Amino acid sequence: MATKIHLQAGTIPSVQVKRKRSMQQVREDLVGYAFVSPMILGLFIFTLFPIIASFFLSFTNWNFVAGFSKVKFLGLDNFVKLVHDSVFLLSLKNNLILMIVVPLTLIFSLVLAVIIDKKIHFKDFFKVVYFIPYISSVVAVAIVFQVLFHPTYGPINQILIDWGIANPPKWLADPDFALYCVMGLMIWVSIGYNMIIFMAGLQSIPNDLYEAADIDGASKLRQFFSITVPLLSPTTFFLLVTGIIGTFKAFDVISVLTGGGPANSTSVVVYRLYETAFVNLQSGYASAMAIVLLVFVLLITLVQWFGQRRWVNY
Repeated sequence: MATKIHLQAGTIPSVQVKRKRSMQQVREDLVGYAFVSPMILGLFIFTLFPIIASFFLSFTNWNFVAGFSKVKFLGLDNFVKLVHDSVFLLSLKNNLILMIVVPLTLIFSLVLAVIIDKKIHFKDFFKVVYFIPYISSVVAVAIVFQVLFHPTYGPINQILIDWGIANPPKWLADPDFALYCVMGLMIWVSIGYNMIIFMAGLQSIPNDLYEAADIDGASKLRQFFSITVPLLSPTTFFLLVTGIIGTFKAFDVISVLTGGGPANSTSVVVYRLYETAFVNLQSGYASAMAIVLLVFVLLITLVQWFGQRRWVNY
């Protein structure tokens, strides 16, 4: 009997300890939820809710100025209309062409990163020089490019005329050249960011691998393709995915530099979406464009995600 009473008395402190631990765990969980709640709330309000709303609005004919009372259900008419919308199809084609910017930027950035990391003095100075375009105002950069590529008074055409070219390209005023000028600007702006990320990846590659390759007689070019490129593949994959998504979100450069012209030759889906929703006030039709854009980005990202198993080395 005394033993049972002793055991029961001994269990009381253990129960109290468990209750204290459970209460402490609850408090820690509440504090954690309190810290992440602003981010979760912002994610829902500014990301998930607009996606859900765009999905439902894509099946309607609605002008956001008129209010929700004027919503008219159309079914799949907006998506059928997109198939026959020549401007939208051209914008989508331009987006696919802009994807070329990403591999070109990766190549230039990787070469610069390797050169600056191994062969150049004043590394910090060159990092800042190449990174400045990325942190500069897009509006200011676009205006500078407008001056450079001016068809009559631009420095580039003046130099070409001095070199004996009587009729240089009109650049931003020519539908055949305007999109390539935009691509050049995007590459120039993005090189610095990609270069910094690659240089961070280079720091994680052990020097022992290069020393062993030197002993085996491998050339610098062989070391680059056999050591540097494979071990930087996770960094390359990250920059590839984010870069391609970034090309589909291109808006500010197009808006300031060309305004989608000339003759819609530089129009992209996001810019066409903006014009449809906020200039033509066709919110339902613009929502259908947004859904199509979302599907394209998801499909391309999934292709990259499954394809990376073949070439990314973790």
